[in-house]
Amino acid sequence: MAQETAGDRPASAAILVIGDEILSGRTQDVNTSYIANYLAQIGVDLLEARIVPDDMDAIAEALNALRARYTYVFTTGGIGPTHDDITADAVAHAFGVEIGEDPRAIALLRERFSEGELNAARRRMARIPKGAELIFNAISKAPGFWIGNVIVMAGVPMIMQNMMDVIGPLLAAGPPVLVETVEADGVPEGAYAEGLAAIARHHEGVSVGSYPAFTSAGIRNQIVLRSRDAALLSCATEAARAMIESLSKELAR
Repeated sequence: MAQETAGDRPASAAILVIGDEILSGRTQDVNTSYIANYLAQIGVDLLEARIVPDDMDAIAEALNALRARYTYVFTTGGIGPTHDDITADAVAHAFGVEIGEDPRAIALLRERFSEGELNAARRRMARIPKGAELIFNAISKAPGFWIGNVIVMAGVPMIMQNMMDVIGPLLAAGPPVLVETVEADGVPEGAYAEGLAAIARHHEGVSVGSYPAFTSAGIRNQIVLRSRDAALLSCATEAARAMIESLSKELAR
């Protein structure tokens, strides 16, 4: 299932979050941040995230757009036992393949449920698109699956995280993204915005961002720099730190 990327270009990824409960605000999406951090540590660039409702056409349309653009597409949600869990059907529709009960998935569910407990609703979790590989789930036994470059996982965070541990070693990993943070407390963004832009221009290969936050102690500004090149990141970080120190002294006068 692992894939290779062209040349030295890092693998890219998108996340498709599926569920009316996310869009309604009833359920908070914590899976995106977890997957983003996981991918950064193994050198896969997460470049896009979308949220779509429990709608067959919406899921298939988004999935086809994303899988044509990125190395991997991770989906979360919609693979449970209820009528609105339609992700597997939508994925099969997007790929133009049949879907049905997979004997491998049934065998996994029998490890948890007796024959009497394995009712029609629970058997829905064994419906897998033709040609997909299963993703083992040690917590509830109901598997996710991997078809083409699409990785379909549960929406329950604990189960999704378990599935990420299973598939992580199979991904086309690269050098991890290194991160440095420069504290800019007491220095307003407007004072360092121009200098920060210059640092970004002069250090190609380093992603530079400014992130303000409101705390009980007041506004807290942080400059976050990211790169796969440790030497380049160090150089850019020192430039940002020197800029903030200089501005802090000027503002203190």
